[in-house]
Amino acid sequence: MPDDGSGLLVWAGALLAGGVLGAVFFGGLWWTVRRGAVSPTPARWFLGSLVLRIAFVVAGFYVVGGGQPARTGLCLLGFVLARAIVLRVTRPLSCAQAPPCA
Repeated sequence: MPDDGSGLLVWAGALLAGGVLGAVFFGGLWWTVRRGAVSPTPARWFLGSLVLRIAFVVAGFYVVGGGQPARTGLCLLGFVLARAIVLRVTRPLSCAQAPPCA
């Protein structure tokens, strides 16, 4: 069977899907920490968020991986890369980068 390049598209899709799963997971964690820190019931925020985020990611890995180790690995790679991106985007600005600190 000739290779028409569709394998590369599947692999790129798995990598992209892993990135989306990671962005939702770690972005949701960041959002939860910000909301839970000021909530009168932070345990509900953290527990509810944990359950929803894990359910979403496990279902996503199951669908994307489809029993193929290579696709699952690429999905995991995208997930880890998304973690690095979310960490960079959500880090607090230093006084040198921010407007004048009080």
